[in-house]
Amino acid sequence: RHVWEDSKDKVRENRLSNEGKWIYRMRKEKVERSFADSKELHGLRYCRLRGRDNVREQALMTAACQNMKKIALHLDRVV
Repeated sequence: RHVWEDSKDKVRENRLSNEGKWIYRMRKEKVERSFADSKELHGLRYCRLRGRDNVREQALMTAACQNMKKIALHLDRVV
C-alpha cells in the first residue's frame, strides 16, 4: 500500500457518506456555478492582457465583481 492510502480511504468514506454526497451535490450549484458565471458573464474565458500579474489582476477584479453582486443580492433579500 502507498503511504497515502489510509488518508485516501478516509476521504473516500467521507465522500460516500450521506453528508458527503449532499455536499458534493451542493458543489455543482455553488462553486462550479461561480466559475461558469466568471467565464460566461465576466469575461474570464480569455485574458485581455498578457503576463501573470495582469492575468491575476483580471481574475481578482472578476472575483470582486462577483462578490459585490452577491452582497447586493443578499442585501436586497434582507430588506
